[in-house]
Amino acid sequence: MTETFQIFALLVLIFSIVIHEFAHGWMADQLGDPTARYMGRLTLNPIAHIDPIGSIVLPLILFLTNAGFIIGWAKPVPYNPYNLKDQKKGPAMVALAGPAANLMIAAIFGIAIRILNSYDPIGYGNIIGLFFIIVVYNILLAVFNLVPLPPLDGSKILDSILPYSMRGIMTFLERNYMLFLLAFIFFGFKLILPIVGLLADLFVGNWGL
Repeated sequence: MTETFQIFALLVLIFSIVIHEFAHGWMADQLGDPTARYMGRLTLNPIAHIDPIGSIVLPLILFLTNAGFIIGWAKPVPYNPYNLKDQKKGPAMVALAGPAANLMIAAIFGIAIRILNSYDPIGYGNIIGLFFIIVVYNILLAVFNLVPLPPLDGSKILDSILPYSMRGIMTFLERNYMLFLLAFIFFGFKLILPIVGLLADLFVGNWGL
């Protein structure tokens, strides 16, 4: 990946994370909890969602070390699950809203790639390449956030289905989340790449893979 494409990927990551967090807040608001709206988090302004480590430090380290990928996260959107109309399914729906938004973006730009590729793949090559980055990074964000480790969305979904007797598992993960999360990013990240590849192939066909 050239430096220009890396910078573009970094920008795509930031704005995709913002949309991801906005989706959480929007879903919570729709389900009866206005906390995100009252706290100014129901916005597409990146400043409201930036997490110093997940949105700046980690992506910058991966960029400077030419890791071959850039990933990160934003500040979780606050919400009060007791305000949700459906307190059983509501938390899982709020958690799923973020990955769903990213997959929707990936699908839209995947369709755009298919259309451009059918007309003139050479003439639109650069645009298709940029769109492909948007597709891949949004799929990557969706799949990555479904990993059941705090503070990722997968942990909230897992927490909503675990019986109360196993609540200690989530407490342990929450207390040591940074250790487990960084270990997964640097040593287990390759485990989700085949899933990302399969979804990218589904959205754009065989272009670029």
